[in-house]
Amino acid sequence: MTDITSRSLSRRQALAAGASITFAMAVPAFATELSTPNTSKGLPPMTTSTITTKDGVEIFYKDWGAGQPIVFHHGWPLSSDDWDAQLLFFVQKGYRVIAHDRRGHGRSSQVSDGHDMDHYVADVAELIEKLDLKNTVHIGHSTGGGEAAAYVARRGQGRVAKLVTLGAVPPIMVKTSAYPGGLPIEVFDGLRSQLAANRSQFYLDLAGGPFYGFNRPGVKTIPGAVQNWWRQGMMGGAKAHYDGIKAFSETDFTEDLKAIGVPTLVMHGGDDQIVPIANSAQLAVKIIKNAKLKVYEGYPHGLMTVHADVVNDDILAFIKG
Repeated sequence: MTDITSRSLSRRQALAAGASITFAMAVPAFATELSTPNTSKGLPPMTTSTITTKDGVEIFYKDWGAGQPIVFHHGWPLSSDDWDAQLLFFVQKGYRVIAHDRRGHGRSSQVSDGHDMDHYVADVAELIEKLDLKNTVHIGHSTGGGEAAAYVARRGQGRVAKLVTLGAVPPIMVKTSAYPGGLPIEVFDGLRSQLAANRSQFYLDLAGGPFYGFNRPGVKTIPGAVQNWWRQGMMGGAKAHYDGIKAFSETDFTEDLKAIGVPTLVMHGGDDQIVPIANSAQLAVKIIKNAKLKVYEGYPHGLMTVHADVVNDDILAFIKG
């Protein structure tokens, strides 16, 4: 028995050693495979990287594919990962897709200041200029819709072909004398209070309720969507998110909207409980010179996640049109 056992162990040891050698030999080739740009194989490049802004903030971004560039601007308090369904769809349609994590969000630096629309736009401009993107389509959701509109208006001259907004905050969310139909400041004070008290639970409640319309009768919750929203939110910095509430709610984009000259598609859910359509999309489309409004009856704020199939096709038709 001892001899048989010894021979069996030796055989197993030899096989294990051979497998280890084979794996060790394969690892360098596999690593080379991962690090070699797809372009060397006739495929589009797929990269992730960072830039450092003039004020020292590291901005994470994804840059996949080749073709006409589409730049995606995510909503609060998320990251470029919120565009997964769109990035995969459009890169497979032959477009180059670029999406960044806003300062203080996702994998970008959790700096203590600069969480306002002026800095957001400046960061985007630095990224666009670094990549030297031209003939771009900018697509923004919620806060990102304001960021995209402001970039196109302020810094996009000569580089932008079209603009798409989804559930976007312009012209302004908070109630003012110019926009009496806006939400009272107490609503946003409440968001700040909930964030400061228990950010993790606040994000679960928001994603599991009004953001995707899961609080509506008959609407089935998608746990993965809720968990992914929470994951993205908790990746970012609490201060960036706290300050960002002021940025998305109190920034008045009226002059930016007036300055936009490119064809614009304004998409909005008819049951958006986060950014009510009456004081956002329905007003913005009247201010932008060359804008078209597309309303999705019954769709929630996070429409590009839970209705990606419909949204993606409509954006593609607009880009091609």
